Amino acid sequence: MQKIILNCIILLLLFSSCDSQTKSDVKTLKIEEFNWTINIPENFEPINQNEWNKTLKKGMDAIENTLEEEVDNQAVTIFSYKNGQFNNFEANWQPFDVEIDGDYLETYSEVNSMIYQTFKTQIPDAKLDSISSIQKVNGLEFQRFDISIDFPNGIKMKTIGFSRLFDKKEFTMNITSVDEKIGSKMLDAFLNSKFE
Repeated sequence: MQKIILNCIILLLLFSSCDSQTKSDVKTLKIEEFNWTINIPENFEPINQNEWNKTLKKGMDAIENTLEEEVDNQAVTIFSYKNGQFNNFEANWQPFDVEIDGDYLETYSEVNSMIYQTFKTQIPDAKLDSISSIQKVNGLEFQRFDISIDFPNGIKMKTIGFSRLFDKKEFTMNITSVDEKIGSKMLDAFLNSKFE
């Protein structure tokens, strides 16, 4: 079975909720690996790593069942926070070497198509809409992929993924929300973060 390198945390958050640790006083995170500083919005709790691992497995299973392909998930979680059941704020990275893995933008586009197709297959009664764009954050260009999901029960979910290469590491910031105000807080937190 062909392996697919897939950064699909956006999808994973849809299929499972996570228990969390106690609230943290952490407001500002400094991620030395990317010279990145970000403020975590108020009322967000870190997601317990054991529960996060279960979420990853459920998401991988959903993708593999949809695509009938084995998923090679090499993502390393930088942080994962939540506010409520489906408002998630998560960053990760995974290795990506253009000499081995090919053209980054082509791969990024293929992964987005796979994510969209998995949503469409797993939730056939939902109305989906997506858009790809480029977003600058602190002067750096990020690839951006938004998916809006309108469920038959009236719930509206939005996922936003930002990705870019830092040398041989693909950095990804994922935002998933069902509450528009909470989603805006997460989006603002990332757009106002600093890469030095």
